[in-house]
Amino acid sequence: MPAAHRLDYWVGAISEGFLAMEASGDAHQFHGELVSAPLGPVGVNWVQGAAQRVWRTPRGIARGGQRVAYLLGNHDSAWRVAQDGREALMRPGDFVLVDARRPYHFDFPAGPSTVSLELPLDWLARWLAEPEAHTARPFRADSTGWGAALAAFARPWRPDMASAPPLPAELLADQLGALFSLACGGTPPTPTPAGLAERAKGVLRDRLAEPGLTAAQVAADLGCSVRSLHRALATAQTPFAQLLMAERLAVARQMLASPALRHVSASEIGRRVGLLDASHFARLCRRHLGLLPSALRTER
Repeated sequence: MPAAHRLDYWVGAISEGFLAMEASGDAHQFHGELVSAPLGPVGVNWVQGAAQRVWRTPRGIARGGQRVAYLLGNHDSAWRVAQDGREALMRPGDFVLVDARRPYHFDFPAGPSTVSLELPLDWLARWLAEPEAHTARPFRADSTGWGAALAAFARPWRPDMASAPPLPAELLADQLGALFSLACGGTPPTPTPAGLAERAKGVLRDRLAEPGLTAAQVAADLGCSVRSLHRALATAQTPFAQLLMAERLAVARQMLASPALRHVSASEIGRRVGLLDASHFARLCRRHLGLLPSALRTER
Protein backbone atom coordinates (compact mmCIF):
# COMPACT_ATOMS: atom_id res chain seq x y z
CA MET A 1 0.00 0.00 0.00
CA PRO A 2 1.15 3.63 -0.49
CA ALA A 3 2.74 4.84 2.75
CA ALA A 4 0.02 7.40 3.47
CA HIS A 5 -2.69 4.67 3.49
CA ARG A 6 -0.90 1.89 5.36
CA LEU A 7 -2.15 2.62 8.87
CA ASP A 8 -5.80 2.83 7.78
CA TYR A 9 -5.42 -0.31 5.69
CA TRP A 10 -3.75 -2.12 8.61
CA VAL A 11 -6.61 -1.34 10.99
CA GLY A 12 -9.25 -2.25 8.42
CA ALA A 13 -7.62 -5.47 7.26
CA ILE A 14 -7.00 -6.76 10.79
CA SER A 15 -10.46 -5.77 11.97
CA GLU A 16 -12.17 -7.51 9.05
CA GLY A 17 -10.00 -10.60 8.79
CA PHE A 18 -8.65 -11.15 12.27
CA LEU A 19 -10.10 -9.29 15.28
CA ALA A 20 -11.91 -5.93 15.46
CA MET A 21 -9.59 -3.39 17.08
CA GLU A 22 -8.28 0.15 16.75
CA ALA A 23 -4.68 1.32 16.29
CA SER A 24 -2.74 4.56 16.11
CA GLY A 25 0.76 5.41 14.97
CA ASP A 26 2.76 7.66 12.65
CA ALA A 27 0.81 7.45 9.40
CA HIS A 28 3.81 8.66 7.38
CA GLN A 29 6.19 5.93 8.58
CA PHE A 30 3.82 3.09 9.34
CA HIS A 31 4.42 -0.50 8.24
CA GLY A 32 3.08 -3.81 9.51
CA GLU A 33 2.87 -7.52 8.78
CA LEU A 34 0.68 -10.27 10.23
CA VAL A 35 1.20 -13.95 9.40
CA SER A 36 -1.20 -16.53 10.83
CA ALA A 37 -1.68 -20.31 10.68
CA PRO A 38 -3.61 -22.91 12.70
CA LEU A 39 -1.70 -25.55 14.65
CA GLY A 40 -4.18 -28.00 16.15
CA PRO A 41 -6.56 -26.04 18.39
CA VAL A 42 -4.16 -23.09 18.62
CA GLY A 43 -3.82 -20.25 16.12
CA VAL A 44 -0.20 -19.12 15.72
CA ASN A 45 0.33 -15.47 14.75
CA TRP A 46 3.50 -13.48 14.12
CA VAL A 47 3.19 -9.68 14.05
CA GLN A 48 5.85 -7.16 13.07
CA GLY A 49 5.45 -3.45 12.53
CA ALA A 50 6.17 0.16 13.39
CA ALA A 51 5.50 1.83 16.73
CA GLN A 52 1.78 1.75 17.50
CA ARG A 53 -0.93 1.63 20.12
CA VAL A 54 -3.66 -0.99 19.81
CA TRP A 55 -6.91 -1.20 21.74
CA ARG A 56 -10.11 -3.21 21.68
CA THR A 57 -13.36 -1.40 22.44
CA PRO A 58 -16.85 -2.59 23.47
CA ARG A 59 -18.03 -1.57 20.01
CA GLY A 60 -15.40 -3.74 18.36
CA ILE A 61 -16.20 -6.63 20.68
CA ALA A 62 -19.88 -6.38 19.72
CA ARG A 63 -18.93 -6.71 16.03
CA GLY A 64 -17.68 -10.26 16.52
CA GLY A 65 -18.42 -12.97 19.01
CA GLN A 66 -14.94 -14.50 19.20
CA ARG A 67 -14.56 -16.64 22.31
CA VAL A 68 -10.79 -16.58 22.34
CA ALA A 69 -7.89 -15.42 24.47
CA TYR A 70 -4.35 -14.61 23.38
CA LEU A 71 -0.97 -15.42 24.86
CA LEU A 72 1.40 -12.71 23.63
CA GLY A 73 5.10 -12.03 23.92
CA ASN A 74 7.29 -9.40 22.29
CA HIS A 75 10.78 -10.44 21.25
CA ASP A 76 12.77 -7.26 20.74
CA SER A 77 11.48 -4.46 22.96
CA ALA A 78 9.46 -3.52 26.04
CA TRP A 79 5.73 -2.78 25.74
CA ARG A 80 2.68 -2.22 27.92
CA VAL A 81 -0.58 -4.13 28.32
CA ALA A 82 -3.74 -3.23 30.25
CA GLN A 83 -6.92 -5.23 30.86
CA ASP A 84 -9.43 -5.77 33.67
CA GLY A 85 -8.04 -2.89 35.74
CA ARG A 86 -4.50 -4.27 35.64
CA GLU A 87 -1.54 -2.84 33.75
CA ALA A 88 1.92 -4.32 33.24
CA LEU A 89 5.21 -3.31 31.68
CA MET A 90 6.30 -6.26 29.58
CA ARG A 91 9.98 -6.90 28.97
CA PRO A 92 11.32 -8.71 25.88
CA GLY A 93 10.62 -12.42 26.27
CA ASP A 94 7.80 -12.01 28.80
CA PHE A 95 4.35 -13.34 27.90
CA VAL A 96 0.87 -12.30 28.99
CA LEU A 97 -2.72 -13.50 28.65
CA VAL A 98 -5.52 -11.25 27.35
CA ASP A 99 -9.19 -12.09 26.80
CA ALA A 100 -10.73 -10.90 23.52
CA ARG A 101 -14.21 -10.68 25.09
CA ARG A 102 -13.23 -7.59 27.09
CA PRO A 103 -11.47 -4.30 26.29
CA TYR A 104 -7.70 -4.18 26.39
CA HIS A 105 -4.90 -1.79 25.43
CA PHE A 106 -1.39 -2.40 24.06
CA ASP A 107 1.39 0.13 23.59
CA PHE A 108 4.38 -0.83 21.43
CA PRO A 109 6.68 2.24 21.52
CA ALA A 110 9.34 0.44 19.44
CA GLY A 111 6.90 -1.63 17.37
CA PRO A 112 5.75 -5.23 17.76
CA SER A 113 7.83 -8.31 17.03
CA THR A 114 5.22 -10.45 18.65
CA VAL A 115 4.23 -14.09 18.98
CA SER A 116 0.47 -14.20 19.55
CA LEU A 117 -1.14 -17.57 20.25
CA GLU A 118 -4.92 -17.62 19.77
CA LEU A 119 -6.53 -19.90 22.36
CA PRO A 120 -10.20 -20.92 22.14
CA LEU A 121 -11.76 -20.32 25.53
CA ASP A 122 -13.37 -23.76 25.54
CA TRP A 123 -9.88 -25.23 25.19
CA LEU A 124 -8.36 -22.86 27.77
CA ALA A 125 -11.09 -23.74 30.28
CA ARG A 126 -9.74 -27.31 30.33
CA TRP A 127 -6.59 -25.96 31.95
CA LEU A 128 -7.63 -22.85 33.89
CA ALA A 129 -10.69 -22.68 36.12
CA GLU A 130 -10.84 -18.87 35.84
CA PRO A 131 -8.86 -17.53 32.84
CA GLU A 132 -10.06 -13.97 33.56
CA ALA A 133 -8.16 -14.00 36.87
CA HIS A 134 -4.86 -14.19 35.00
CA THR A 135 -5.19 -11.50 32.34
CA ALA A 136 -2.52 -8.74 32.24
CA ARG A 137 -0.39 -10.67 34.74
CA PRO A 138 3.04 -11.24 33.15
CA PHE A 139 4.71 -14.62 32.83
CA ARG A 140 8.24 -13.35 33.33
CA ALA A 141 10.99 -14.90 31.24
CA ASP A 142 13.54 -14.37 34.03
CA SER A 143 11.43 -15.75 36.89
CA THR A 144 12.20 -19.01 38.66
CA GLY A 145 8.73 -20.52 38.46
CA TRP A 146 6.50 -22.18 35.87
CA GLY A 147 5.77 -18.80 34.28
CA ALA A 148 9.31 -18.78 32.87
CA ALA A 149 8.79 -22.30 31.50
CA LEU A 150 5.57 -21.18 29.80
CA ALA A 151 7.29 -18.13 28.30
CA ALA A 152 10.23 -20.21 27.06
CA PHE A 153 7.89 -22.78 25.50
CA ALA A 154 5.75 -20.15 23.73
CA ARG A 155 8.64 -17.99 22.49
CA PRO A 156 9.73 -20.09 19.43
CA TRP A 157 6.21 -20.71 18.06
CA ARG A 158 5.80 -19.43 14.50
CA PRO A 159 3.14 -19.87 11.80
CA ASP A 160 5.53 -21.97 9.70
CA MET A 161 5.43 -24.63 12.43
CA ALA A 162 2.02 -25.58 11.04
CA SER A 163 3.62 -27.12 7.95
CA ALA A 164 6.31 -29.06 9.86
CA PRO A 165 5.55 -29.17 13.60
CA PRO A 166 8.38 -30.50 15.79
CA LEU A 167 5.83 -32.73 17.55
CA PRO A 168 2.22 -33.61 16.69
CA ALA A 169 0.00 -30.54 17.08
CA GLU A 170 -2.12 -32.11 19.81
CA LEU A 171 0.99 -32.89 21.87
CA LEU A 172 2.21 -29.31 21.54
CA ALA A 173 -1.20 -27.99 22.57
CA ASP A 174 -1.33 -30.34 25.56
CA GLN A 175 2.12 -29.20 26.66
CA LEU A 176 1.06 -25.56 26.33
CA GLY A 177 -2.09 -26.18 28.37
CA ALA A 178 -0.25 -28.07 31.09
CA LEU A 179 2.29 -25.26 31.45
CA PHE A 180 -0.58 -22.76 31.62
CA SER A 181 -2.13 -24.70 34.47
CA LEU A 182 1.18 -24.88 36.33
CA ALA A 183 2.07 -21.22 35.73
CA CYS A 184 -1.33 -20.06 36.99
CA GLY A 185 -1.43 -22.43 39.94
CA GLY A 186 -4.53 -24.11 38.57
CA THR A 187 -5.39 -27.29 40.45
CA PRO A 188 -8.71 -29.11 40.40
CA PRO A 189 -10.28 -29.68 43.82
CA THR A 190 -10.17 -33.47 43.52
CA PRO A 191 -6.89 -35.20 44.44
CA THR A 192 -4.81 -36.95 41.80
CA PRO A 193 -5.27 -40.73 42.01
CA ALA A 194 -2.30 -42.48 43.57
CA GLY A 195 0.08 -44.08 41.10
CA LEU A 196 -1.43 -42.29 38.10
CA ALA A 197 1.96 -41.25 36.71
CA GLU A 198 3.25 -44.83 36.83
CA ARG A 199 0.07 -46.16 35.25
CA ALA A 200 0.43 -43.55 32.53
CA LYS A 201 3.94 -44.81 31.78
CA GLY A 202 2.52 -48.30 31.33
CA VAL A 203 -0.08 -47.08 28.84
CA LEU A 204 2.59 -45.14 26.96
CA ARG A 205 4.76 -48.23 26.66
CA ASP A 206 1.80 -50.21 25.34
CA ARG A 207 0.80 -47.56 22.78
CA LEU A 208 4.02 -45.75 21.87
CA ALA A 209 3.98 -47.26 18.35
CA GLU A 210 0.97 -45.03 17.56
CA PRO A 211 2.37 -41.93 15.81
CA GLY A 212 -0.38 -39.53 16.87
CA LEU A 213 -0.78 -40.64 20.48
CA THR A 214 -2.19 -37.82 22.63
CA ALA A 215 -2.70 -37.17 26.31
CA ALA A 216 -6.45 -37.34 25.77
CA GLN A 217 -6.17 -40.92 24.48
CA VAL A 218 -3.96 -41.96 27.38
CA ALA A 219 -6.30 -40.29 29.89
CA ALA A 220 -9.24 -42.17 28.36
CA ASP A 221 -7.38 -45.47 28.86
CA LEU A 222 -6.70 -44.51 32.47
CA GLY A 223 -10.26 -43.38 33.15
CA CYS A 224 -9.21 -39.89 34.26
CA SER A 225 -9.40 -36.35 32.92
CA VAL A 226 -6.62 -34.91 30.76
CA ARG A 227 -6.07 -32.28 33.43
CA SER A 228 -5.56 -34.91 36.14
CA LEU A 229 -3.10 -36.77 33.92
CA HIS A 230 -1.02 -33.67 33.28
CA ARG A 231 -1.09 -32.71 36.96
CA ALA A 232 0.13 -36.17 37.96
CA LEU A 233 2.94 -36.05 35.41
CA ALA A 234 3.89 -32.52 36.46
CA THR A 235 4.12 -33.69 40.07
CA ALA A 236 6.48 -36.42 38.87
CA GLN A 237 8.37 -33.75 36.87
CA THR A 238 7.75 -35.60 33.60
CA PRO A 239 5.54 -33.60 31.20
CA PHE A 240 3.56 -35.76 28.80
CA ALA A 241 5.46 -34.92 25.60
CA GLN A 242 8.80 -35.39 27.33
CA LEU A 243 7.75 -38.71 28.88
CA LEU A 244 6.38 -40.04 25.59
CA MET A 245 9.60 -39.16 23.77
CA ALA A 246 11.73 -40.69 26.52
CA GLU A 247 9.76 -43.95 26.41
CA ARG A 248 9.96 -44.10 22.60
CA LEU A 249 13.70 -43.55 22.54
CA ALA A 250 14.35 -45.98 25.40
CA VAL A 251 12.56 -48.74 23.48
CA ALA A 252 14.29 -47.71 20.24
CA ARG A 253 17.69 -47.98 21.94
CA GLN A 254 16.89 -51.48 23.16
CA MET A 255 15.74 -52.53 19.70
CA LEU A 256 18.82 -51.06 17.98
CA ALA A 257 21.09 -52.95 20.39
CA SER A 258 19.25 -56.27 20.00
CA PRO A 259 21.11 -58.89 17.89
CA ALA A 260 17.75 -60.44 17.06
CA LEU A 261 16.72 -57.22 15.27
CA ARG A 262 19.97 -56.69 13.38
CA HIS A 263 18.15 -57.31 10.09
CA VAL A 264 15.54 -54.61 10.81
CA SER A 265 16.46 -51.19 9.39
CA ALA A 266 16.89 -48.21 11.68
CA SER A 267 14.04 -46.39 9.93
CA GLU A 268 11.75 -49.37 10.56
CA ILE A 269 12.70 -49.34 14.23
CA GLY A 270 11.80 -45.66 14.29
CA ARG A 271 8.41 -46.50 12.83
CA ARG A 272 7.88 -49.22 15.42
CA VAL A 273 8.21 -46.63 18.19
CA GLY A 274 5.91 -44.11 16.50
CA LEU A 275 8.58 -41.95 14.81
CA LEU A 276 7.76 -42.21 11.12
CA ASP A 277 10.31 -39.81 9.63
CA ALA A 278 13.74 -41.47 9.42
CA SER A 279 15.74 -38.22 9.46
CA HIS A 280 13.71 -36.91 12.42
CA PHE A 281 14.32 -40.20 14.26
CA ALA A 282 18.07 -39.89 13.61
CA ARG A 283 18.14 -36.31 14.91
CA LEU A 284 16.25 -37.32 18.06
CA CYS A 285 18.68 -40.17 18.72
CA ARG A 286 21.64 -37.81 18.40
CA ARG A 287 20.01 -35.12 20.57
CA HIS A 288 18.68 -37.33 23.37
CA LEU A 289 20.84 -40.47 23.25
CA GLY A 290 24.08 -38.88 22.07
CA LEU A 291 24.57 -41.10 19.02
CA LEU A 292 23.03 -41.73 15.61
CA PRO A 293 21.05 -44.97 15.18
CA SER A 294 23.95 -46.57 13.25
CA ALA A 295 26.32 -45.89 16.16
CA LEU A 296 23.80 -47.16 18.69
CA ARG A 297 23.73 -50.48 16.79
CA THR A 298 27.45 -50.96 17.36
CA GLU A 299 27.36 -49.75 20.96
CA ARG A 300 27.95 -52.41 23.58
